[in-house]
Amino acid sequence: MRDHFIERLIDLALDEDLGSAGDVTSNALLSPSAFGRAELWAKEEMTLSGLGVFAAVFKRLDASVEFDFALADGDATLKKQRVAKVEGPLKVLLAGERTALNLVQRLSGIATMTASAVQQIASVKGTKLKILDTRKTTPGLRGLSKLAVLHGGGTNHRVGLFDGVLIKDNHIAAVGGSIREALRRAKQNAPRLVKIEIEVTSIAQLEEAIECGADIVMLDNMDDAQVVKAVQVADGRCELEVSGGVTLERLPVLAKLGVDYVSMGALTHSARAMDLSLEILPPRVKPRR
Repeated sequence: MRDHFIERLIDLALDEDLGSAGDVTSNALLSPSAFGRAELWAKEEMTLSGLGVFAAVFKRLDASVEFDFALADGDATLKKQRVAKVEGPLKVLLAGERTALNLVQRLSGIATMTASAVQQIASVKGTKLKILDTRKTTPGLRGLSKLAVLHGGGTNHRVGLFDGVLIKDNHIAAVGGSIREALRRAKQNAPRLVKIEIEVTSIAQLEEAIECGADIVMLDNMDDAQVVKAVQVADGRCELEVSGGVTLERLPVLAKLGVDYVSMGALTHSARAMDLSLEILPPRVKPRR
């Protein structure tokens, strides 16, 4: 994710939390010169993601804040494990705490759910199945969410509307309901090296999409029996992606059926925030002489 996107995201998040008055509680209690130390702790087992943006929040407030990370994005944590030490102006640590935690908790949730999905298919010998994300992301968090999927061991689908042709049911409706016409226009007008994917809901539509030269066909809301038939019909002539209502429990079954991809919107829209906390340490007391 490009740095200017992260800076815009952080600025927006800090602005909604600090407003024009800043942290009125810390301003009332603390001296501007007070120095602080804190530790970031994982309170449950998880796969980490978002440590970079966690640090960037504090750096945006004060470049002097320093970090010592014991773990990295993509690492698995224990139930109670220190992830990082943080040092800097105490008021800055308190001002950035909630925004930084919101991001790392959310992104670690995505990475953890993705890791769970990947684990579901890991035991299926010889499978070629890959776990894909979707564009169903929190606005403003697209890049970071997709990075979290990578940290969990998943694979990114297209980032946005700009980097891949995916003809959905509404696109087909917009050209009069014809799969053939939609693919003809896509092949004629899309960039030459961009793969063309199209969504289908029946085996008949799959046959037409293959005949018209689709590179990838998305099987929307098909049950296992339909997926088996689709693999037989495709016979390697195109790649197949299963989408719609895919649960973690269904993944081992799909891994055995011969499809290439499974896309899961839940990875980025339904993953729960993980339990991480930033704990301020007591100030060091100078020994008496």
